[in-house]
Parts: sequence; structure tokens; C-alpha cells
Amino acid sequence: MPAAILYCADMLAPRRPDEHYAAEAALAAGFGAPIALIDHDALTRGETARAVARVPSGLGQAWYRGWMATGDQYAGLHRALTARGVHLATAPGQYRAAHELPGWYGAFAALTPASRWMPLEPRQIPDDGVLAALAGELPSGPGMVKDYVKSRKSEPEACFVDDLADTASLHETAATFIERQGADLAGGLVVRAFEDFIGSSGRAAEARVWWVRGEPVVVGPHPDQPGTAVAPDLTGIAAAVAALGCPFITTDLAQRTDGRWRVIEVGDGQVSDFPRGTDPEPLLRALLRAPHPL
Repeated sequence: MPAAILYCADMLAPRRPDEHYAAEAALAAGFGAPIALIDHDALTRGETARAVARVPSGLGQAWYRGWMATGDQYAGLHRALTARGVHLATAPGQYRAAHELPGWYGAFAALTPASRWMPLEPRQIPDDGVLAALAGELPSGPGMVKDYVKSRKSEPEACFVDDLADTASLHETAATFIERQGADLAGGLVVRAFEDFIGSSGRAAEARVWWVRGEPVVVGPHPDQPGTAVAPDLTGIAAAVAALGCPFITTDLAQRTDGRWRVIEVGDGQVSDFPRGTDPEPLLRALLRAPHPL
């Protein structure tokens, strides 16, 4: 029996998948996958029993494919499903490792811009000295700030810093980012060194690679850049994916101006968006094989 896939339910029609995932769910069902629905709103409220109420008991091994959840929310989902005899192929620790930069950075440190981070509560703004110490561990020059999961790269004043040694500028950018993230700040603050990538209109041309059990099963454009032609060099990436040890992840790659391909971001594949115009069949067929450890 193929693995089941658990999609987020449509808020207005909870008996069917969310419109964003409807086509993928229909394709997966056509391949023989058992499909069940998760109430994502209930999950984010901590109502895990309600979140999984439409998932049949005893469904066996499964993947989640839906909207992002925090590490704690995913752990709650995992527990609630386990109690119903449904076993997510990605364990909570694996989800957090792939979803949050501090979890994946060690495996990819040689392949990604240098980064440092600190845990923060939402709306907590670190003082200048702490930020200066953090930035002081990075190469001099420009940089950026983000949280453990997301940046605000479309808002330069809340993302980019011309010179990491300019503590006042770094503090202003970090404070703007933290204030705009509000309650959605994930984990803490990350400061990253800047690298110059090939692209256009100030945006690097990114590829997204989907890895299932350590194998790259789909290589396509980043979902924000559908239709972009990309052919990344995956040399060295597979070893880092194996070192991370998570069964289903994505890596976002961009080519630096010196020709080297670099990892911009890593994500848990269950909550990674799929680019329009790219065929999801190879991904689904890889997922529907009975999950097993790397």
C-alpha cells in the first residue's frame, strides 16, 4: 500500500483539500495514495485532536503536505496522529532540523553564506552590543537579517544591511524586521553575510531541488520565479543532504557570480511550495513508495 498524504483542508469546504493543493491531491489520489485532510487552523490554535479528526485511524505511514507549522505545532500533530495509528515519515526533530536554519546550517555550512543567530521571543529587540558581537563573527561587508525560517527580502529596509560593521544600521534593520514579523517571528534572529548572485532586477535566479530519501527527484525553479530556466550543479549537495538525515527536504540554490552554486535556504519538503508549471509526478511517485529511513 502506498504512503498516505495528508493535505490541508479548505477552510470553507472542509471535506475537500485546500484549493492550493487540490490538483496535487487529485494527482496523488490517481496514483492510488490514500488522501486525508488536516484542519490547519485548528493545528495553529493547538487543537490537535480537532486538527486530525478527519484522518482515518490506522492509516499507517504518511506524509504531511500543507501550510507551514512551527516545530512545536508539528510535534503536536505528530503525537495526535500517532495516537490514531498514523505515522508521519518525518519525525518532529527532523522537521525542525530542516525547517529552521540552526537545524540545517551545520550540514550545509560550507555551501551556504556564513550565518550566526540568537534565540528571541516575538517583538524582542536585541541591544547593539549583542548584535555587534554576532556580526563580528561574520566576514566584513554587506549582510542581511531574517528569522529561523523566513526573510522579508522584498522589503530592503527590513532585510539588507550595507555594512555589518555599522552597528546602528544593523540594529535599525533588525528592529524593523522584528517589528514587522510581530507574533510570527520564528525562533529568533539570523544575521547572514551577503554573497553576490546571478539574477535580474535585484533578485537571484533560484532553483528548488526536491530530495526524497537523499535523492534529487525534481529540479525546477523557485516557486516565486516559475518558468525560470535553471540547471544547478548539485556537486557536494547530496552529501550535505545525507548528513542532515531528513527524509524529505528542499534546497533553494543560486549561482554566485564566481560560478559556484550555493544553498540559499533549506526547508522541510512537506511545507515547501511547488512551482507552477513544473510536473509534480516524479515527486509524488517518490513519496508514495513506503517511507523508510535514509
